[in-house]
Amino acid sequence: MSAALPSGAESLDRETATLSVASGGCVVIDRARRRATFTVSARPTAAALLHPHLAAVAAVSSYWRGRESFHAGAFVVDQGVWGLLGEKGFGKSSTLAALAGRGVPIVCDDVLVLDAGTAFAGPRSIDLRADAARQLGTGTPLGVIGERERWRMELGKIEPELPFRGWVSLRWSDEPNVRELRGAERLRELLAHRALRVPPPDHAALIDYAGYPFFELSRPRGWVSMQDGLERLLGAVSG
Repeated sequence: MSAALPSGAESLDRETATLSVASGGCVVIDRARRRATFTVSARPTAAALLHPHLAAVAAVSSYWRGRESFHAGAFVVDQGVWGLLGEKGFGKSSTLAALAGRGVPIVCDDVLVLDAGTAFAGPRSIDLRADAARQLGTGTPLGVIGERERWRMELGKIEPELPFRGWVSLRWSDEPNVRELRGAERLRELLAHRALRVPPPDHAALIDYAGYPFFELSRPRGWVSMQDGLERLLGAVSG
């Protein structure tokens, strides 16, 4: 298999991947050597390598192992993992940080890797924007990493592998609500949040993941609705 990604400058085959870096430059991932080489304008800090730079490496390495990965966070309820999907600016990381503040274990912030119903833990941190860090009273300022300023919230240890249970997708709306997504809605949502824009390593597995419980949490923008949203979210996945 060989695929040219939509940008034209990116590519992925069985042995090598070349991907763009958001802040400029690229990373070349060599499967045989187990090496990722970054070419960027300035030497990245250790914090930047951890996230967001290594997210692409994790997604490609997972793909080569036949695993599916999503741009998603994830949290644990009753020993099972729930993936949290949301477009940029939909409050995914702040929701995860608020859950962590309640003592809910967090699996990952940005890339969720799945394999045959097993979820794998990501780096033990969440990157927040200034308003979220201020409202939640957490996070260490890191300056500009990637395309924005980041405040990093450290997370506690977690089991490296846990059973996957289902999905929650975030939306803004005038009124708070939780509903179950059905049919093609589920698959469209998962396809929109795949971490790599190449054919799935296992089409059947992707369809299977769409068959897991799948909720949509919608709420008004702003922090006033956050706690109510968390209660609705936890109620849905605990039911």
